[in-house]
Amino acid sequence: MSYIHIILRHRLFLTALFFINLIGTIYGYIWYGNQLANTPAIFLIFVPDSPTASLFFTIFLGFYIFGKHVPYIEALAIVTLFKYGIWAVVMNILTYFTDGSLAPEAYMLIISHGAMAIQGLLYASHYKIKLKHLVVAGLWTIHNDFIDYIFGMMPRYRSLDIYMNEIGYFTFWLSIASIGLTYYLTIRKKSKSDTKFKELA
Repeated sequence: MSYIHIILRHRLFLTALFFINLIGTIYGYIWYGNQLANTPAIFLIFVPDSPTASLFFTIFLGFYIFGKHVPYIEALAIVTLFKYGIWAVVMNILTYFTDGSLAPEAYMLIISHGAMAIQGLLYASHYKIKLKHLVVAGLWTIHNDFIDYIFGMMPRYRSLDIYMNEIGYFTFWLSIASIGLTYYLTIRKKSKSDTKFKELA
């Protein structure tokens, strides 16, 4: 077992990561406060995309610390962490090119969301995801895109509003890429590994 896997499984590291994600999740929901206050109740669950993604990962970590697995949550975590992590980084970079500058908190968002995308992938070999779990996560993710870009519940980057059709198109294919990457890292790769192990046995 490599050193990175030893660190990723160490209880102290997992506990620290759990609280970092928990605090980040709470901050994320607060950050969405104004938009949530003006959102119809039926759409509330679909609006705070990034904090919900980190909430899924926080739940995964809470169970994993005690040696438990929640595959549906694991599938939702890796798909949405990668998707919304990359999405936020791209949106903030586009905002920079549109406005010519970024507020200090935007740089914080780029770093934190980039870390979101990476941490979800780091635990890919630790998840117990099967195809049925990924199907549910994929349906959730695509459905969220429809809610965001058909009903107008997407996160707000005011200077990018004129590009909303293009952003919606990009977001849909980012969802597909996130689902595909999750399949490769958690199901296909494991299947190949199991097949190779059986051949050696």
